[in-house]
Amino acid sequence: MMHPRFSHICALALLFAAGCTPFPQLDDSIRPEVRNADYATLVPLSTLQTSTDPIRVDPAQTQAQLNSRLAGLRARADRLRGTVLTGREKQRLQEGLQ
Repeated sequence: MMHPRFSHICALALLFAAGCTPFPQLDDSIRPEVRNADYATLVPLSTLQTSTDPIRVDPAQTQAQLNSRLAGLRARADRLRGTVLTGREKQRLQEGLQ
């Protein structure tokens, strides 16, 4: 069994080794056109809220779409429940297992 002090020493050694890694040069990864670009224009929140159209949901249309999807999924589930092997294939498998 490993001594608890040994595992603490290993953890500290890994921590110190991670601290010695060089920091990546991220300044060179930014393109000049992005670095020199203007800041985005700030717009008051009230203008954003008034400029959007309210979302209109038609309950009847939504219900019809959900029922259609449900019927399709149930039909797919019924097809997947069917047998995969024919009677002859099942018989061959049974003979092979004996």
